[in-house]
Amino acid sequence: MTDVVRLDQASMFELATVVSLLLVAVVGTIIAIQAYRGYRRNDSDPMLYLAIGLAFLTLGPFVINVTLSSVGGVDQTVTVFLENVSRLIGLVSITYSLYGAG
Repeated sequence: MTDVVRLDQASMFELATVVSLLLVAVVGTIIAIQAYRGYRRNDSDPMLYLAIGLAFLTLGPFVINVTLSSVGGVDQTVTVFLENVSRLIGLVSITYSLYGAG
């Protein structure tokens, strides 16, 4: 298990990593919300699966990482596995939105 790094003691690289993870989650969530609005406006199933996929692809790993890091006592391997499962679900959902839905 890795030690928790406080933000006031973090290196510039660690801060840049946290900021980049946060930006991916925020921008991905904005795009997912727009896709969901497209689903609601046009009653388009592919847009719904696109929104779900984007949320799992961008927001899911961030939430999993922050949640499990905050809980503590969770092996880093479990965190990485769950993040990858979230990404896989997101990619499958996006693929379905392109080729299978509608």
